[in-house]
Amino acid sequence: MSANSGKHRVVIIGSGFGGLFAAKALSGEDVEVTLVSRTGHHLFQPLLYQVATGILSEGDIAPATREILGKDKNVRVILGDVHGIDLAERTVTSRSLSQETVTPYDSLIIGAGAGQSYFGNDHFARYAPGMKDIDNALELRGRIFGAFELAETTLDPQERERLLTFVVVGAGPTGVEMAGQIAELSHRTLAEEFRHIDPQDARVVLLDGAPKVLPAFGDRLSGKARTSLEKRGVDVQLDAMVTDVDAAGIEVKDQDGTVRRIESMTKVWAAGVAASPLGRMVAEQSGAEIDRAGRVHVEEDLTLQGHPEVFLIGDMINLKGYPGVAQLAIQGGRYAAKEIVGRLHGKAPQAPFAYKDKGSMATISKYSAVASIGKLNFSGFIAWLAWLAVHLMAMVGFKNRISTLLNWIITFVGDNRNERATTMQQVFARNAMVDLGSDAYPELPRRGHEEQRDAS
Repeated sequence: MSANSGKHRVVIIGSGFGGLFAAKALSGEDVEVTLVSRTGHHLFQPLLYQVATGILSEGDIAPATREILGKDKNVRVILGDVHGIDLAERTVTSRSLSQETVTPYDSLIIGAGAGQSYFGNDHFARYAPGMKDIDNALELRGRIFGAFELAETTLDPQERERLLTFVVVGAGPTGVEMAGQIAELSHRTLAEEFRHIDPQDARVVLLDGAPKVLPAFGDRLSGKARTSLEKRGVDVQLDAMVTDVDAAGIEVKDQDGTVRRIESMTKVWAAGVAASPLGRMVAEQSGAEIDRAGRVHVEEDLTLQGHPEVFLIGDMINLKGYPGVAQLAIQGGRYAAKEIVGRLHGKAPQAPFAYKDKGSMATISKYSAVASIGKLNFSGFIAWLAWLAVHLMAMVGFKNRISTLLNWIITFVGDNRNERATTMQQVFARNAMVDLGSDAYPELPRRGHEEQRDAS
């Protein structure tokens, strides 16, 4: 792809659902597309918890972006973390290690997604990993399986109890799915594998400051989800606000003002999201408003205020109360791509963007799920089968669907989990890199540097 072809240049930031579907929609059009992403894969984020609990491998839910877009000849992929967007100069600046790349654009689609929010308590992250990327999932896999291993060797009953207490913060879909799988892991998969502990003694606590589990699903399904969780041994604690987190446990404030502590080695943070800081960056340059979660108030055609050449999609937008789900990103990516092509062909603008809600689903554990699709609300085994089918078909790539299906058969029929390999590096690398700061990202080795070192 020539950088001087004279074709309309479209830069897409992010390889999530929005960015990927926008790139696919522009494939074959008379435009040059450059997709810039901080990772080399497309992450199917809804199944991260299954990587964390040993059901799937990271490769099952994170196919390489280059492989997905390999046949789309007008699409180029750049690996880099975007740290600068200049609306006046129309450039995007990204960095990979010490290598910086400036990419000019004529149209820009920003689909950088969202990260974990700790509601102003970012120090919680050190002891309670979120559930937003592959690194988080692998770290949690190491922490969860490692807790059982440590409990097997300790002689202190109180220490064993702390090791076998797992706390999940956040009773939305991710938290519910995570708590259900840890409970199933302890009661089924690991039930007969240890000699000095009984994994079924593990305590799984699901915390949330809200009064309901899965509040977006309505009272009926929320009640069924809670009942199903408690039936599987999950200790559901609602109206409970987390006030502190440390290495040994978590502090909770109940609705009546009582502050108590739960001793726990393994904490999972599944509460709250914050939009990518790139949203704030372009908002400050354009004068657009942002909400408390960092989402940008966009025009009805998903463009940035005063900049019709810039589109924001997915978790980054605040528009009509639309939820930050995968379908919003997919539909937004396709809409932005269609609008860009339409402009080039002199077509009239599309009607304002309107999100089409295709429903919500959450799995609780084996054979149990809840689903809300239009006016249909159902739960149990049928909802679980529907959840499996919808998520399988939503995955990108035939081989990933087959691999996932086989792993699901192994797990749900035989109670086994193939992906249980863990390392100390998985558990401690994230915090070690934070402690190292910029030293964790060395400069690329260059011959001149080596010669200087040899000379000294």
